[in-house]
Amino acid sequence: MIKNLVFDFGKVLVDYDFEHVIRDFFHQGDHLQEYCRIVLSDDFMNRCDLGVEPLEDILRQEQLAHPHLAPQLQLFYDRFDEFILGEMDGMRSLLEQLKQKGFRLYGLTNWSQKVHGIMRKYEIFSLLDGWVISSEEHLIKPDVAIYHRLCSKYGLRAEECFFADDKPVNIEGALQAGMQAAVFTTAAQYVSDLCCQVPGLELTI
Repeated sequence: MIKNLVFDFGKVLVDYDFEHVIRDFFHQGDHLQEYCRIVLSDDFMNRCDLGVEPLEDILRQEQLAHPHLAPQLQLFYDRFDEFILGEMDGMRSLLEQLKQKGFRLYGLTNWSQKVHGIMRKYEIFSLLDGWVISSEEHLIKPDVAIYHRLCSKYGLRAEECFFADDKPVNIEGALQAGMQAAVFTTAAQYVSDLCCQVPGLELTI
């Protein structure tokens, strides 16, 4: 029986667009592609999200390695909040309905320490009963250990959790951890997927 609903943050609770904002860091597109290859790479993102090194140190290392991009690398840190476009359509009202129906709501995200500024800014995060953040646990999805960490932290049974994430690889991690899970695309699709797991559940979008 599903009792706990677990949500990724980016592209599930809040939307983001790195490239749109990054274009504003450059004049006439100079070095834009090189910059994107650095900061949007899996290696860079995973280092930031893992939290073993402070984000400031990671950026300083990249500034030393790419001095011609030092100002723009600093902007990645200073203007990080601008990457977030807002709450995902329909999700706050949906979470409010789910909470009223007795579900416990949790977050499970790969994110650097910058996440707390985002969480303070958007009301949807106040609806969560708890969360696990990769940079605080030094674990990142899809490592099964981070899903187990959520369960141990809040006393949850994996088989009673339904996890939603926009990345299929992270869904695979949740399934391996014993959770039910589905790839997130829209609030309406989420409702359809959840109702398949909870017969008789009625929700409106």
